[in-house]
Order: sequence, then structure tokens, then C-alpha cells
Amino acid sequence: MWRSLPLQRSAYAAIDLGTNNCRLLIARPSGDNFIVVDAFSRVVRLGEGLAQTGRLSDEAMDRALGALQVCSDKLRRRNVHLARSVATEACRRAANGMEFIARVREETGIHFDVISAREEARLAVLGCHILLEPGIGPALIFDIGGGSTELVLIESGPAVPRILDWISVPWGVVSLTETFGQERGGEDGADEAARLVRYGRMREAVRESFAAFADRVADARRAGEEGGGLRLLGTSGTVTTLASLHLDLLQYDRRAVDGLIVPASSMREISARLSAMSPAQRRELPCIGRERADLVVAGCAILETILDLWPAARLGVADRGIREGILRSLITAGGKGERLRAELRLRKQGVEPVR
Repeated sequence: MWRSLPLQRSAYAAIDLGTNNCRLLIARPSGDNFIVVDAFSRVVRLGEGLAQTGRLSDEAMDRALGALQVCSDKLRRRNVHLARSVATEACRRAANGMEFIARVREETGIHFDVISAREEARLAVLGCHILLEPGIGPALIFDIGGGSTELVLIESGPAVPRILDWISVPWGVVSLTETFGQERGGEDGADEAARLVRYGRMREAVRESFAAFADRVADARRAGEEGGGLRLLGTSGTVTTLASLHLDLLQYDRRAVDGLIVPASSMREISARLSAMSPAQRRELPCIGRERADLVVAGCAILETILDLWPAARLGVADRGIREGILRSLITAGGKGERLRAELRLRKQGVEPVR
């Protein structure tokens, strides 16, 4: 049910349910921007086992529902005026994805849109493009997710950049890890050669999936190289984790990482080092730990392949993306379009919205 609140006091919310993470952001408008009043993030691994079975497992759905119940409680406590909740690759691919979405609505009251890969790419760009290095000509923004990776070629403008081309491939940190199996060599760091072979196979698979896009953006790449240098911006747990290692942080600090510009050579060196380590060795590194130890290598394989495709000298790092893109859409539009769609949904259920 809707309540009419002054825009400056209204709380808006965005939930991004991905293959690996469930993330919530609640904010209030502040001029052309917004102020975050609450946030929540939990690794749920919704897509665990999806590559093998084509379905969301009961255990994964239960983990996600537990996180979404926390989100639901926060939405109520924060008196959220308008929210948009989106689900991405895991729910797009799973045979029981829509059944899960219906269950989420019944148990938590949260209505999810299973968005297309194109919409996912658009929201990611909208949420993070302001961190792109200044410059002229085309630039590349990418989002390495749990179940997919989006690459977006954009042309900078005075406001929201224009999307020139884009691609989404079904390789994310979860899907790539599961497809190429568990690492061999045990926990003692043995069999480094086998780990490097596995890493090379991951890189080759990702390279093949990017091939058509690489051909399409070749002219833009040459123009960028001749016009002052290529610009590149990444948003994902992979790039923020590697940026933390680049800074030698003892624990993750968003203020230090969001907006950081890192030499691409440093990201490659860190990727090479991580790909040779055993899972036990990676777990001991600050900002990786148990949650990312088995997935970060796949992220490195994707990132290095992106750097092959778009060999920028520097990489911009964004700890923001889809949620921020949703919030900007809601706040910029004053919620009008989303409100109308939500009212139509309510009327279909026989509920008259309150203004």
C-alpha cells in the first residue's frame, strides 16, 4: 500500500539478488544525489550447483530467503516509500527460478522482477559511471557477477552516458568455478601446475565468449588508444577485492576502494599470484577469507581476459552498481513510472492504492 510522503523525506530502496550475493540499499534523496540510511549484504550463493543441475537447490533458496527476510524487516522499519527489487542470472537460468520468485513474495512480501541481461547492464552503468576517469571517446564498463559478466561500451556525455554496444556472457565467479571443477592439489599448496592449467582453461573459455564483442569494439579500441588512452571501470566483488590487496588493507574499507584508480599491471600481478595459490593460502589473505577463497580465481580469470580485450593502462574500481542504478532511476523520476506500475499490480490483486 502506498503512502504519499514529501520527496525529501521519502525513503527509497533497491534489492539486488544475484547468483552469489543478496544486497539491499535504502536511501533518501539529497539534491541530485542520495544519502544512504541503511544497507545490507550477505553471501547466499543462490546459484550454487546451478551449472550442474539447471535448478536452484533447496539449501541455496533457504539461504537466500533468510537474507531476504532481513531485507523485508529493514524495509518495514525504515518506512520505505518505494522500492524496486531485481533478480539476475541465477533466476533467469534456473528451471525453477520463477517458482522461487513466487515463494519469496509469499514468504517475505517482496516482489522481484527477473530482469534481462540488457537491463542489468544498463543499471550497472547508471549506478557507477560517475567514477569513470574523465576523457573523450568510448570507454568500457564491466560487471563481473556470480552467474554472468556484462561488458558495456559507452560514450561519455554530460549526464548519463550513451550505450554504444554491450554483451552479457554466462560466466561469473560461481558459474565459472563450478564448470571447471574443484581445484586439485589439496590444502597443502601442492600441484601448483594443475591450478595454473585450470586457470588457463578458464581464461580460454571466457576469451571465446568475448570474441564476437571484441571484434565489434575493435575500432573503438583503436580510436581510444590513438586518442589519449583507453578508459576502463569495473564494478564487482572481484575488482574491489583485488583493489584491497593492491592497497594492502587489513580489512575491507569501502571509502578507500570506491573510486580508486589502480594500474592494470598491478591487477594482473595480483591475479597471477592468486591463481597459483592453494585455497588454504588464499583464505589467509585479508579481504578474501573463506567466503571468496574458492571464487576469486574465476574472477581473476575474467578480469585478465577483459584487460586483454580492452588493454587500458589503469582500471577504475567501483563499489557500487545495480542498487545505485535503481535508486537513481527511482529518485530521478520521482518514482512516477515505478509507482504507476506498482499501482497496476495492486489493482490486479483487488487492492486500491492509497495516495
